[in-house]
Amino acid sequence: MRILIAAAGSRGDVAPYTGLGAGLRAAGHDVTLATTDGFAPLVRAAGLEFRALPGNPAQGGGGGGDKRELMRAAAAFIGVLGQGFADAMADGTDLLLLSTTTAPLGWHLAEATGTPSLGVYLQPTAPTGDFPPVVTGSRSLGRLGNRLAGRFALRMTDRLYAPAVTALRERLGLPPASPSDTRRRQERADRPVLHGFSTALVPRPADWRPGLRVVGNWWPHHAVDERLPPELEDFLGAGPAPVLIGFGSMAAGEGDRLSGLTVRALRRAGLRGVLQSGSAGLAAEGDDVLTIGDVPHALLFPRLAAVVHHAGAGTSAAALRAGVPAVTVPVTADQPFWAGRLAAIGAADEPIPFRALTAERLADALDRVVRQGNYAEAAARGAEHMAGEDGAARTVEAVERITGG
Repeated sequence: MRILIAAAGSRGDVAPYTGLGAGLRAAGHDVTLATTDGFAPLVRAAGLEFRALPGNPAQGGGGGGDKRELMRAAAAFIGVLGQGFADAMADGTDLLLLSTTTAPLGWHLAEATGTPSLGVYLQPTAPTGDFPPVVTGSRSLGRLGNRLAGRFALRMTDRLYAPAVTALRERLGLPPASPSDTRRRQERADRPVLHGFSTALVPRPADWRPGLRVVGNWWPHHAVDERLPPELEDFLGAGPAPVLIGFGSMAAGEGDRLSGLTVRALRRAGLRGVLQSGSAGLAAEGDDVLTIGDVPHALLFPRLAAVVHHAGAGTSAAALRAGVPAVTVPVTADQPFWAGRLAAIGAADEPIPFRALTAERLADALDRVVRQGNYAEAAARGAEHMAGEDGAARTVEAVERITGG
């Protein structure tokens, strides 16, 4: 079967689909991953065909900008993405797998071509009484309030995609239809959506419609013979387990402030540290600190005392999978949600908002999560739960059941 996965956004929005694609390929399917140009090496390293989507997600901003600025950047990115989305699918595609970001566009491509589609989401987007919308970062509003807020969040998403959807449907020769009309048709038909996160963090809400399933994480692909860089191996072996500090694709332009702050916090807490440069450009030198670039979380995280991170969905899951406690510093979007979920199960300290981060607060939090055993115990329970999940295998089963082969 020829499968096209369409995903767009930051690295954390794309990398999990390399693992999902590799799982589908191992099951005998021909898999293409369509995403923006910057992730072509990531896709090809997983043995998947790459197809380009337009746009540069980095222009969406990775700092702590206000929500209006982020919404404007997201709207601009979606507009560019929509302009070339119709070119992503080659003739003969048998199945479209659509991420949270691409689904509001991909539904129309599926309609125009008659190609079956399946949602493969990294975040829970359907309204529920269990929690408020993940993108709002708000506390629970009660069951009714959470559901109402969830519906409002979907309407706001519809508005964000409306110009791109209008242009895409016109290009595809489809009659006019609003994003909200299309979404409601999907819901009435109980179109399936698979969610690639763990029930250790988000149990499936009982008030979701039947077609919404939680299958477990899709882990980013890395080669079986891949190893950590020698200098990192040497550092890990030179003393007690260190703490990793990284902000992924967040905090661009904040490198100098964050580097100084984190080194002061590590030394105040009496801990060794590994700084992952990321978009912020973290960097420091010293016998007790090492700066690194991208390395597979699956290889590094189990060897750490704790992880300080921005609480992206993928990093949050990777830390829990490794059984390592966390200090979360959420910046924007769904990050406060995942930070709250880690804290709720006891695997992380209470989140420190990005703009409230100081060396003193970070040092105090690190002292707690590293030296109080309850955090590591909770993380170990989460890791044990996740070890019983296989998101890629369950997705392969669902794909073959839906398509009859």
